[in-house]
Amino acid sequence: MLTLFSIIIVGFFLGMRHATDPDHVIAVTTIVSQQRSTKRAALIGAFWGVGHTATIFAVGTAIILFNLVIPARLGLGMELSVGVMLIALGGWNLAAFLRSMPVAGPVQGEQPLIHSHAHNHGEHSHVHPHGHTDDEHHHSAEQVPLARLDEKFGRNGLYQFVRPLVVGIVHGLAGSAAVALLILASIRDPGWAIAYLLVFGAGTIAGMMLITMSIASAFRFVGNRFEGFGHRLAMVSGLVSVAFGLVLAYQICIVQGFFSAHPHWTPH
Repeated sequence: MLTLFSIIIVGFFLGMRHATDPDHVIAVTTIVSQQRSTKRAALIGAFWGVGHTATIFAVGTAIILFNLVIPARLGLGMELSVGVMLIALGGWNLAAFLRSMPVAGPVQGEQPLIHSHAHNHGEHSHVHPHGHTDDEHHHSAEQVPLARLDEKFGRNGLYQFVRPLVVGIVHGLAGSAAVALLILASIRDPGWAIAYLLVFGAGTIAGMMLITMSIASAFRFVGNRFEGFGHRLAMVSGLVSVAFGLVLAYQICIVQGFFSAHPHWTPH
C-alpha cells in the first residue's frame, strides 16, 4: 500500500522524468536557444513548469473528484495543439535565422559591406544585418522585431517568460488526462491523489529547470568558441521542432483519425 512518503518520492521523481519527454525538451530548446544566461534559462524552465503544473492540477483534479471522461476527439485536439505549437515555435526560430542571412554583398566604391552577426541585448541574443560605416552600425528598432520588443518591454523582463508559460499550459492540457488516470489506477484516496498532482508538478518544474539550464550552458559554450555555430544550432532546433510537430500532427489527424467519424485516442 502506498504511503504518503512514497507518494511524495515517486511523484517528485516521476515529475522530473516527465519533464524529459521529447516534445517538452524540443519545445523549450527552441525558446532557450536564444538565451545565454543560465539564470534566465532556469526561470524559463520554471515558468514552463508552472504553466504545465497549473493545467495538470486543474484538469487532473476535476477528473479525480468528478470522474470526468474526456471524449476521444477532445483528447486528440489537446494533443494536436502541442503539434501546432511545436511547428509555430520552430517556425519562429527559422524565421529568426533567415533574417540573419546576408542581405547584400560589397560593391566596391558604391556601397558598404552589409552582413549579419550575433548581437546581445542584455542577456538575450539575436542576429540582424548591418553595415560598418559610422552611420550604419546601429540597432534599429524598426528593422529588428526582437530589439523593438526589448526596447518596449525589456525593463520588466516578464514578456520573455510569457511564451514558456503558455507552452507549459498547452503541454499540461495534452498530458493531464494520462497523469490523472495513472493516479486513479494506484491511489484511491482523492486527497492523496491531489497531493500527488502537486508533488508531480514540483518535480516537473525542477526537472525542466535543470534541462533549460543545461541547454543554455551548452549553447553558450559552443557559441563562445565557434563563431556562428551556436546560431546554427538554434536553426537546427527550429527544424527539429517543425519536423516533430508535423509527425505528431500526422499521427493525430491521420493515424488516430481526428477528423474521422470514429477517432481513437489513448492518453499517454
